[in-house]
Amino acid sequence: MTVIVLEPNESSNGENETAVDGELDVPRRNAFGHDFRDLEKESMRNAIVQECYRKNHIYQTCEFANKKKEEYGKLNKAEMSIWECCELLKDYVDESDPDLDEPQIDHLLQTAEAIRRDHPHEYWLHLTALIHDLGKVLLHLAFGEEPQWCVFGDTFPLGCAVDNNIVHHQVIK
Repeated sequence: MTVIVLEPNESSNGENETAVDGELDVPRRNAFGHDFRDLEKESMRNAIVQECYRKNHIYQTCEFANKKKEEYGKLNKAEMSIWECCELLKDYVDESDPDLDEPQIDHLLQTAEAIRRDHPHEYWLHLTALIHDLGKVLLHLAFGEEPQWCVFGDTFPLGCAVDNNIVHHQVIK
């Protein structure tokens, strides 16, 4: 596997290819050439993302969440190291992320490396970046083989009216 860390492009003929966000130097465009988190852009990738959110908004109910809390609260699915957990994600691409089409393990390593580069003395942040998506191991057979709509990182209040600020709110109105 190759971990790619983007370096600032100094030959960018006046058009900045990165933008400063706080202290982070982040690329302006994703792997598809679109603005990051452009959920309105018509594309095959965004169709996959929208379908993932549609299913999440329909099936993620209070009853479902309570059932999963009971099931996974027992902590009896598997025991492994963090690295073994990371390796389980080599076969999964996050269907809820319009900016990625790479396996989750690559995303974890790239995120951790970018944070390490930008914040070399914040060791706790390097680890946080590495493990930020480990909940997606629930996609794996060893943890229940949950569907993607069930495990992605966006969190929404359940049992409440749907706010227009919720991603893809229009699919359930």
